[in-house]
Amino acid sequence: MGIGPPNMINDEEVSSLMVAINNRYGLDFTNYEQTSLKRGIVRLMMKHRMESSIELWSKVLRDKHFFDNAIDDLLVNLTELFRNPDVWIKLRDDILPKNSDSSRKIWHAGCSTGEEVYTMSFVLEESGLLAKTKITATDLSTSALNKAIKGEYSTLLMTQYLVPFLKFFPNKDLKDYFDYKDAYATVKSKFQFNMSFRKHNLVIDPMNEKFDIILCRNVMIYFDQKLKIRVLDLLFDSLNEEGLLIIGYYDIMPDHGKMLFDIYDVKTRMYKKKAMTG
Repeated sequence: MGIGPPNMINDEEVSSLMVAINNRYGLDFTNYEQTSLKRGIVRLMMKHRMESSIELWSKVLRDKHFFDNAIDDLLVNLTELFRNPDVWIKLRDDILPKNSDSSRKIWHAGCSTGEEVYTMSFVLEESGLLAKTKITATDLSTSALNKAIKGEYSTLLMTQYLVPFLKFFPNKDLKDYFDYKDAYATVKSKFQFNMSFRKHNLVIDPMNEKFDIILCRNVMIYFDQKLKIRVLDLLFDSLNEEGLLIIGYYDIMPDHGKMLFDIYDVKTRMYKKKAMTG
């Protein structure tokens, strides 16, 4: 399995490593999109200055702590505060006002480091619905979840988040939502109300709850068609009747998904659960 430069890893070596990971840790990445997976492996090798896949193989299989952290590099799920502001404006102006007297449940599937979850919290608070809403946030990566739970982000990141933030809140300041200290900003505690984070593998883990809104944004880009179908079935089963699924701008809804969901809003990639008959 030895190779030269890390960018020369081939498909056979990727497949062999994924089989070994599945046997060792019970995590099956064999149906993840091959190009993205290969890119993640190369990124991991370069980060740790590894010169061969044998070196990576040995480290991953012998060191569980290393592997837990390596998941972040293998499956980069980019997120940011108020990413795609149109989505949040649509939620505020159209979705959330409906049945505003009722409690609701929201699931962020593949929440990464939590920026999207806290964005939702800010939007709910602005709409007067935070106290009536239970938010569940899940991800496969333990280290990403730990960052999400802390709600702590570097001031450098906060500077990058300012533009989309101001598109939603043109007359507000990030300091209304974060406590700044030294080089970090931490989400104010009142915005962590009714929020829970937990580890969950979309591919194999059940979800024994029903939700009114599910956000699974830019997660399916890492899956092949077989895996997308499996995940879409899970999301469908996890939605209440006429529940809303929001996917990412880069996600492509396969034909199977079109049998389960009707388009609600093309621009913001929102879909409504179909009523199944028969």
